[in-house]
Amino acid sequence: MNRKQQLLKRHRRNKRVGLLLGLILLVAAGVLVAWWLPLVLAVLGWVAHEAWFADHLFYSPSSDYDYRLEADEHHVLHLEQGRLVLPSECRLQSGDTLVLKVRVRAGWLGRFLDPAVKISGERADRQAFERGVSGVRYLNLSGQEVALNEGRLCLEGQYCRLDPAVELFVCRHPDYLAGPLLVIAPHADDAELAAFATYSTAGESWIVTLTAGEIETEHYREMGLDLVEAARLKGQLRAWDSLSVPLWAGVPQARCVQLGYFCLQLPAMKAEPGQAIASREADLLDTRLFRRFNSQPLASDADGTPSWRNLIQDLCELIERIRPASIVLPEPGLDPHPDHICARDAVIEALALTQWQPQTLLHYANHLHDNDRWPMGNAGEGIALPPHFNGETPMRPWVQEVTLQQQWQKAMSLGMMHDLQPRPPLKRRLRRLIQHYLAARRWPAFGENEFFRKAVRRHELFWVQALADKREQR
Repeated sequence: MNRKQQLLKRHRRNKRVGLLLGLILLVAAGVLVAWWLPLVLAVLGWVAHEAWFADHLFYSPSSDYDYRLEADEHHVLHLEQGRLVLPSECRLQSGDTLVLKVRVRAGWLGRFLDPAVKISGERADRQAFERGVSGVRYLNLSGQEVALNEGRLCLEGQYCRLDPAVELFVCRHPDYLAGPLLVIAPHADDAELAAFATYSTAGESWIVTLTAGEIETEHYREMGLDLVEAARLKGQLRAWDSLSVPLWAGVPQARCVQLGYFCLQLPAMKAEPGQAIASREADLLDTRLFRRFNSQPLASDADGTPSWRNLIQDLCELIERIRPASIVLPEPGLDPHPDHICARDAVIEALALTQWQPQTLLHYANHLHDNDRWPMGNAGEGIALPPHFNGETPMRPWVQEVTLQQQWQKAMSLGMMHDLQPRPPLKRRLRRLIQHYLAARRWPAFGENEFFRKAVRRHELFWVQALADKREQR
């Protein structure tokens, strides 16, 4: 059982205990006070839960985030009436990744409304945190270097207070987008969620999608299809999405490849590398149905066997063909999705077999272990660093800025993805309505799926791993 599953199991156990205690109190109120009181209290309790306690947060908001950041410069600073003043010897450069370590304490309103830090600088920004936050957090000030150099960047707490003692981490990076960029997407839409602005900015981008994403077909079964028909239709649609949507960002279909392996089956493939692992819902033991739109031929097209061995062969073949300078792929320490973890493992295994080696791996997280709402706050805002509680491993962040025009384009690319188009369930729509009026939360007009809020931001955040040239090690 992975950490995410353990956290969910504990959360559900605590929820069951809370519901049992609440039921006992309701029965007692009905017996001791009035028969109708439990009905009123139950409705009020449900509304309060949906407004303020429905977030899946699997840690205490008073916990300190713990990062060991690999930075080129580190400055201990002091906020002067909210203004951040740099020492005279510190001159920030365009493209620097800037992270500010700060202690945030929520006020009483910050337990019911999302506490946030307003940033007044080159571009006004707002970065939100957990309700009831009381601990160390990391603001993302990338893109604010001009205002910082000129001493006019100000921070203001909204429903929270900031300690005046802060630390600034400065990371300087080479141009990761100068050479060919290979984006590894476990599913169609992962590349767009994590790296649309990044791959649309690079001079030469390639996108390789590992699975067809054919499961969870309720929307298609409502059309009258049976389980197998729905899974095959959904897989083909998402395969089409993985090849066609990147064209919106200028990436031709000839530089996109759909490998057609089956959703949530990568762990089983990895456990038995030579074994063919069938789709859970599509009644298929052949990847070629989902590869039929590819213009790039692969050796494994000959048999279409859905095995780990074929996946590694595919990645080796593509890496040698593309010769990427940088590879974008999931970060398994932050992202708990089993297909995302296996996608990263497959790339590392393939790189151990290839002659060509990229200079850099750029890791992303589209899901988190601890906080299903991250990035917190609204669409269009910046991305603060995610929850992290293990400072033993050094981490080096890199931020790609996303212009307002790129945010619009990114939102439209997500809107083209079939998996993000169905309406959320009624319960989720009711929850959003309640939170809009009671918790002052708002959702973007781009679309109803939660990823339109989480992914359309002014930053794309990656974690850098530099690779030594394998030929130098020989």
